[in-house]
Amino acid sequence: MTNFFRDWTRSLSAVCALLLMATMPAVVSAVTAAVAPTGPLVTKTWLEAERNKGDILLIDASPAQLYAAGHISGAINVDVFSFGGRNLSPAEMEPLLQSWGTSTDKRIVIYDQGGAIMATSLFYDLHYYGFPLANLFVLDGGLAKWQAQGGAVTKEVPPAPPRGNFRVAKVRDEMRVRLPEFMTASGDPKNNALVDALDVSYHVGATKFFDRAGHIPNAISLPSEELFNADKTFKSPTDIKRMLDYLGIKPEQQILSHCGGGMAASVPFFAMKFMLGYPNVKLYKESQLEWLKDERGLPFWTYARPNLVRDKQWVDGWNAQMLRAFGVSKFSIIDIRSAESFQRGHIPFARNIPAENFKAHLDKPEKLAALLGAAGVDITQEVVVVSDGGLNAEAALAFLTLEKMGQKKVSLLFSSMDDWGLAVMALP
Repeated sequence: MTNFFRDWTRSLSAVCALLLMATMPAVVSAVTAAVAPTGPLVTKTWLEAERNKGDILLIDASPAQLYAAGHISGAINVDVFSFGGRNLSPAEMEPLLQSWGTSTDKRIVIYDQGGAIMATSLFYDLHYYGFPLANLFVLDGGLAKWQAQGGAVTKEVPPAPPRGNFRVAKVRDEMRVRLPEFMTASGDPKNNALVDALDVSYHVGATKFFDRAGHIPNAISLPSEELFNADKTFKSPTDIKRMLDYLGIKPEQQILSHCGGGMAASVPFFAMKFMLGYPNVKLYKESQLEWLKDERGLPFWTYARPNLVRDKQWVDGWNAQMLRAFGVSKFSIIDIRSAESFQRGHIPFARNIPAENFKAHLDKPEKLAALLGAAGVDITQEVVVVSDGGLNAEAALAFLTLEKMGQKKVSLLFSSMDDWGLAVMALP
C-alpha cells in the first residue's frame, strides 16, 4: 500500500499538466521582459531597470536559512513562516509592515525561491491589509529564474530599511472567506468551487497534516505546483484557464481557495484573481486547520471512502466466471498495458486498450468512446483500470479521462501483474 500511494503522489500531482499539455506546444511566460507589466508579475529585466529609480522595496519571502544561503542584492528578508502576521489585527500588523520599510511612496517586489508559495502568500497579506495593488508585484520565477538568467546573488545582509509610513486603515475582507460561508459553499458545488491547493497526496488521503487525512467535501484538487512551468515561472493565463476549464472551475462561480494552513492557497488565488481576473475569488486563511478543529466534527473525505482503489482479492473474487455468467459482476476491466504485455498474460475478462489510445484521443473523446464501446465497456458501470503496477502516469491519465467522460465509477487495481501471478490467480 505504501508503494501504491507513493506512486499515486508522483503521478496524480502531475496529471493535470499531463492532460492539458500533452498536445500543446511549450508554454510561453505570461509576462514578456521587454514591456511594462500589465499585472502583478514582473521579470528580471523589468526589475533591474526599475530599481534604478530608487523607489523599489525588494522583499525575499523565503525562510531565513534559504535567504542566508543567497539572495538578490539589497533584498530584505520577510520569512512568512515565522512572522505570524496572517491573522493579526490591523493595529498589530501595522508596525510590523512599517518595520519592513513599507511606505506609500514605495513599490514592493516580492520573490521566493521560485515555483513556491511564499511570495504569493506575502503578496496576499500585504494587499489584504490595504497596500495598493498598483504598487505590489511578484518577481516571476523567483530566485531560480533570476539566477538562470545570469542574475547575481549575495549572502550580504543589507542594512535595515528606514521605518515605513504605511498605515493600515482598513482590511480587504472581500478577499477572505470565513468558515460559515465556506461550509455553505461546500454543499453547493454547482455555484461554488472549493479549490484545494495541497499536493494530491493530501487530497486523496495518503498523507495528512492534522488528525484526519483527506479533503473538505466537494473540494477540487489543484496543487499549487501545477500552476508553474519547469523554470519556476507561472504558466500563461491561457494555459491556466485551460486547466481550470478542464477541472470545471468557472469564472461565474464563487471560487474559494484553501489548503492546510492558508499559504499554498495563495498560489491559485493569485493566478485566478490577478492573472485571469476572475471576479469572485476568496481565500480561506484558516483552511483545513480550522475545519478539522471544529468541535462539530465536520466531514472530511478521502478516496478510500468512495473506494476508488481495488485490490487483487476483490477483483479475483468478483471476477469469477459464474458471477459473470449470471450478471452479478457488473464491471469492466481495462488493461492499459502494451499489447505485447497483455498477450503474455492478463486478468480474465480484461480488455486491452493501451495507454497510447488515451493520449492520442485527449481531444477526440468520441473516438475514445467508440473504442471503449467496442470493448464492451458500459458507461453506467464501474471500470477497473489495470496498469504495470499501482498508479503510474498512464493509469492516472486513464482514470481522469474516463471520469471526465462520464463513466459512472472508475477504480484502480493497485496490484501489479507480478503480484497477481504470485497470488496464484488465473492469467489466461
